[in-house]
Parts: sequence; C-alpha cells; structure tokens
Amino acid sequence: MSFDPSLTLRVTEIFHSLQGESTRTGLRTVFVRLTGCPLRCGYCDTEYAFTGGETLTLGAILKEVARHRTPYVCVTGGEPLAQKNCLALLAALCDAGYSVSLETSGALDISPVDERVSRIVDIKTPASGEMEKNRWQNLAHLRATDEIKFVLCDEADYRWACEVMQRHDLAARCPVLFSPAWGRLEPRLLAEWMLRDRVAARFQIQLHKILWGAERGR
Repeated sequence: MSFDPSLTLRVTEIFHSLQGESTRTGLRTVFVRLTGCPLRCGYCDTEYAFTGGETLTLGAILKEVARHRTPYVCVTGGEPLAQKNCLALLAALCDAGYSVSLETSGALDISPVDERVSRIVDIKTPASGEMEKNRWQNLAHLRATDEIKFVLCDEADYRWACEVMQRHDLAARCPVLFSPAWGRLEPRLLAEWMLRDRVAARFQIQLHKILWGAERGR
C-alpha cells in the first residue's frame, strides 16, 4: 500500500533512544512523538507535547526515521491517534519494513490501526483522573501482539487494575503491564504486591527515567 508523501502531521520530536517501556524495553528505537492529546492525566510526563510542535510531511518523517538505522519505531504522543494522518504514518512505517509499536491512551478507537502494528493500550486508573475516558470497546479488538498497560499511583489503583484484569480476562488476550507512576508509587511496593498476589502481569519500570531522568528526547 502506498501513501501520499505530502500528507502532514504535527510532530513534537523525533529521537533515537532505548525503548524504556513495554516488552520491547531495551531495544534501540526511533520515537516519533506526535503533538496533541485530549486527556490530562495527573501523572503525565509529556505535557510539552500537548501543543506546539512542527508540521512535517510523511516523507520527511520517514526520511528522519531512516537516518537512525534501527528496525524498531515507536509512534507516541501526546495521543497519536488524535491526528487522522497517524493511521497513514503507521501503515507507511510498516510498509517500509519497520517493526512498529503505537503507544495510545486507550481513549480512542484502535480498530483502524494497521494490523501489523503492536498497539500498547493504556487503561486509565482512578488516580489518573481520566478513568471515564477509557474506551472499553477497544478490548474486543486486542490481538496477541498488542499489550495493555496500567500506570498505577497507589494501592487502590493496583487493586482496581487486578479486578479489571480478572473481569475481562486480559492476560488471556495479550501481555499486561503494571507500571508504577514515576514519583507517585514506590516501585518496590508494587513489586511486592504483585509477588504476594501472584499477578499474571509483567512488572515494568521506566528504563529511560532511570538512565536519563526527566531529560526530554530520551
């Protein structure tokens, strides 16, 4: 499938780093961070992507991605699906031979996303402040190559996430990730709860925060 290289997207940044989250943690990856997000999670660490950015053509984005010479690309935000041309970008990256992942808030419809893309879908917890934005219909579209992520702020969030996992049998659908909100939940506590309760989820911690702190473009 081919796409018009003159299609445009609003882009906050494109950078080369190690993947800090998901089952791809540690892989050398190019990140394409699109601008804009309809959510305002209390723990958001990319508020700078809400506005601004630069308008780039699809062709320019593909050229910049290719410059970094890695097979892994992650399209993130903000909320990348808030831009309609994100779908064309994802398909074009797949057509170019990249292994593509999408980080999405779970508030927008994931069903139109190219089936070759690994969709990392958040389920927003009570402490995020955006729980009512969860699009539960997305669960019916999950594939084994996708991943569900819970960012947890406290023990109430943890217990809520465990209940949601059980009610929707999420572990049978795709990998499930439990991540402590940076600066809000002590990682060791979450690890101990998961061990105690024998949770069928993967503990993850933001590798990029450990390596580079809050440094932008990392």
